[in-house]
Amino acid sequence: METKKFEILTAKSNIDWTGRKVTGAHNGSISIKSGELTLTDGQLTAGSFVIDTTSIKILDITDLDTNAQFAGHLFSEDFFATERYPEAVFTVTSADALSSEKYLIAGNLTIKGITHPVSFTADVTTADNTVTASGKITIDRTRYDMKFRSGNFFTNLGDTLIYNEFDLDVNITAAAAL
Repeated sequence: METKKFEILTAKSNIDWTGRKVTGAHNGSISIKSGELTLTDGQLTAGSFVIDTTSIKILDITDLDTNAQFAGHLFSEDFFATERYPEAVFTVTSADALSSEKYLIAGNLTIKGITHPVSFTADVTTADNTVTASGKITIDRTRYDMKFRSGNFFTNLGDTLIYNEFDLDVNITAAAAL
């Protein structure tokens, strides 16, 4: 059995996020700070990555003042509380091959010190000493104490309601550790 570790190349990896509300959606990016993937006999078997919550960027709002105000709100206690929790972590608990390049990934996601299991499908390819992986994780923000304008906790929100689920499109490139 050959086990090989791959270090995530943070400059070539990223997360795109999308959050939705009654009147539309917002999107942006978040940086991956560090991480690694483990392959055993060419199959993904383990991995984890650290998300830098202080790097959240909003890409769809071009007005600088509005963008800064919104970013400040995402960094606040209403959402990611980045001053107290500058990192979120995802750790793979299982990776089941559905085909040669598609996996069902299960793992634990920790945001704001709160951990919950999540699962998603991912495309994983290996070429030479590089692994690429991509998948969409849908998260219920209220499970991580982000209740601001959630219909589960507040009434009469009308068109100010923010949907509980948001998406993280994760794209990882990792190189064989030396």
